[in-house]
Amino acid sequence: MKEYKLSGWPELPASYQRTAYQRMLHQMSQGFVPLGQLLRVSGLGRDAVRRFLAYLQASGVLVEREHAQAPRTLLVMDWIRRTLGGTGPRRQA
Repeated sequence: MKEYKLSGWPELPASYQRTAYQRMLHQMSQGFVPLGQLLRVSGLGRDAVRRFLAYLQASGVLVEREHAQAPRTLLVMDWIRRTLGGTGPRRQA
């Protein structure tokens, strides 16, 4: 899965000066963002977001990288560790 980040703020044509596109730009200006998050933030369809990313790529202001996601079992184990707080089983008084 890829993540996207801005390397600079682009000049946008009128067709991209809507709030949805501004929200995506804001997210990408903060750090690397996966496509799913851009879809949620903007409320746009996948094709519209991909076209916008292609525009940013052509403008030379988009940085992309592969996101190495942790295996699901590690995520679950991390959740259990946080939930239990690293303490053993609780004794009832």
